[in-house]
Order: sequence, then structure tokens, then C-alpha cells
Amino acid sequence: MKSSEPRLKPLADDQLNDDARQVLERAKMQGRVLNIFRTLAHHPKLLERWMVFGAHVLNKSTLPPREREMAILRIGWLCGSEYEFGQHVLIGRIAGLTDEEIRRVKLGADAEGWTESEAALLAAVDELHSESFISDLTWQKLTRHFSTQQLLDLIFAVGQYNLVSMALNTLGVQLDEGVPGFDL
Repeated sequence: MKSSEPRLKPLADDQLNDDARQVLERAKMQGRVLNIFRTLAHHPKLLERWMVFGAHVLNKSTLPPREREMAILRIGWLCGSEYEFGQHVLIGRIAGLTDEEIRRVKLGADAEGWTESEAALLAAVDELHSESFISDLTWQKLTRHFSTQQLLDLIFAVGQYNLVSMALNTLGVQLDEGVPGFDL
């Protein structure tokens, strides 16, 4: 974690205004509200509008869940966002990634064992992170395996989780109970 203490403390139930309470009621995951949502509840209108886009990227994306999670894990790793990475270790496992594959995501596209489409996807994440652009070579590889809508969803997923990683890191959002960090 970049910070051992939150800069902006997650709001407790008794600190929520009515707007925040309504938004967080919809944000419950397995009966609890994660630290990211309790932290962003300081700005309920922003949280509410961001959740719409986040829900598309996470639940409505045309990317297969496994590939989506590879991309999210990679951008979380590149951004040094242990919170983001840890949350998506859990989601990635549900999407079919093994712990060995999750560890390999940290190594990137050049790690042994990736298919051409997986390596291209990871390379695209790296390029978007470093250059804000996918190179022609990587784009050509991607178009052999992914539809136009999937490519758009990939770009927006990387952008979404880059943004989220910046917020998590800057605000010092701490890992939720039971969530692994970078060490898996």
C-alpha cells in the first residue's frame, strides 16, 4: 500500500447522509459495503454517477470475464494499487484465473505461457498505461482475437481502473478484510 492510513476515512453508517445511504445500499457486495464505496461516499453524487460507468465495465463489458480481469489486474499492478489488485484477485479467481496466472499477470505480456491473444491484451494495457496509445502491431494482434466492441471495452476498462487506482492510491483506501494484497 502506498499509504498505511487513509487520507480520507471511509464513512461509518452513522456518518452517512440520506443520499450516501441510498447509493451505498446499492453498492453492497455480499452484504457489506467496501472501503472504496465508503470513502467515495464523501461525494454521493460523484459516487452514484461513477457507479453507472463502473457497472458497465465490470458487469456489461463484451470482453470475456477472464480477459477483462487480466486487464484490470495488470493496470492495478502497473499503477501500484494494491487495493485494486487485491479486489480483482478475488474477482479474477471467479472469472477462472488461477493464482499462478494472476502472479504471471504481474510479469506482463512477455511471461511464458500466454496465448497470442492474452499476450496482446497485456501488451495493450502496458501501452495504454505508458503511452496512452495502443501501437499498430499490438492493435493488429488484438483485432485477430477481439471484436470492435471488445476493443472499446478494453480501452475503457483500462482507463476506468487507471482512474480508480489513482483515487485509491491518493486517498489511501485500505484493503478490506480478507482481501489479498500484491503478495496474493
